[in-house]
Amino acid sequence: MALAASGCSFAIPPIAADAPEEVTGSLAPRLEPTALSGELGQEDWRRAKAALVVALDPQGNGQAVKWDNPDTKLRGEITPTSKPFVENDQVCRSFTATTVSRTGDVSVRDGSACKLSGDEWELRKLAPRKS
Repeated sequence: MALAASGCSFAIPPIAADAPEEVTGSLAPRLEPTALSGELGQEDWRRAKAALVVALDPQGNGQAVKWDNPDTKLRGEITPTSKPFVENDQVCRSFTATTVSRTGDVSVRDGSACKLSGDEWELRKLAPRKS
């Protein structure tokens, strides 16, 4: 009784391990970094995400930001393609992500990312560019 009245909150895990996750439809699903490129390792994603943060900054200059990882030879560029906009109480921005593989193959994807004030950018939409 004292625990319930104390005002503390805690999460109760689902009873079944395979219980379905509740989906409210209010936010687009979060995408994994591998959606940017299947070749990205942790360090590649760290570098790409740093470029994403700078490129999508609502106070930024709207210019493309390059990233590379000399260890894996992967590189890329994040280019904002819209002004910041609000969606579901989050600041969002569209962008183009270009990734160059170890073999020189180029992948171009169009996407968007969103964030709440003070939070990190999360990939929301990402799809190969249509030729």
